[in-house]
Amino acid sequence: MLAAPLRALGSAAWAVAVCILEVLRSGVSQTSCASGMMVRRGQSMRGASLHDGPTNPRGGPRYGHGLEMCLGVCEYLEWDSQFFGLRIARLTEPRLTSSSVASARRWCRTHQIDCLYFLADSDDAETVMIAQVNAFQLVDLRLTLEHGLNGEIEPAPAVRAFQIADAVPLRAIARVSHRDSRFYYDKRFVRQQCDALYEAWIERSFGGWADAVLVAEWDGAPAGYITCHLAKEVGSIGLFAVAPENQRRGLGQQLVAAALEYFRQNGMKQVTVVTQGRNVGSQRVYQHCGFLTQSIRLWYHCWFNRDPSA
Repeated sequence: MLAAPLRALGSAAWAVAVCILEVLRSGVSQTSCASGMMVRRGQSMRGASLHDGPTNPRGGPRYGHGLEMCLGVCEYLEWDSQFFGLRIARLTEPRLTSSSVASARRWCRTHQIDCLYFLADSDDAETVMIAQVNAFQLVDLRLTLEHGLNGEIEPAPAVRAFQIADAVPLRAIARVSHRDSRFYYDKRFVRQQCDALYEAWIERSFGGWADAVLVAEWDGAPAGYITCHLAKEVGSIGLFAVAPENQRRGLGQQLVAAALEYFRQNGMKQVTVVTQGRNVGSQRVYQHCGFLTQSIRLWYHCWFNRDPSA
């Protein structure tokens, strides 16, 4: 059922579609995080969606500095490296050539990089083939969805603004709610560190990094959250989760609706959100609320310290 739609990704789409199908199928036996409801693979939804950071949730610039660039190809990520206790970098371009990947590998050897992130365009078969040959692991599909803020927005009576008393329960929800991300999928990242990453992320968000944190209540207690970021006419949703014990109650849809109303009231013309390709449940909630797919990109990790030939 997925093959035909994926052929529309571009002129060389079939090679890319094979990779996309691989990622989607790889999640069949795992739990999926989505908004609003809880599901297992083969069922329907669970309660989280997220941006694809880290985006330096403790503050400061997103990407670190301090190492020379490799002809503009690679960038050292100071915050990620400090947080995970590894030397982490990213490729700065969305497409690969034989020359650029060779330069990147030399730079990573020189600077003893452990893990190299790569966010690739999904419509370039050459990039996909070069990534595969060079031991890049496909770890996620990055789906960006958009909403034009037109039409009616559903009411959200269970949602209110963040209060300081919400801090502890929201951190607890964050630790268990974002397990569809590429960091959990890549087993080389320690699970406890991934839990702590999202706890730090929500803490930074309600500490002022996000423009708004909206909280869903159930029985008078915090049951979920959504974070909102404002820019010039375009708002974005960051973290989004509903606690496992409070799923299947429509809270996820109310959180998204409340976020849309917040963006509308603050003059935004469009809203974007990023979620995972394996997170079908989350995609359905966003679609229910009027979001449409804007783009699909591919997340890769390349581990040089696990690759003797690097």
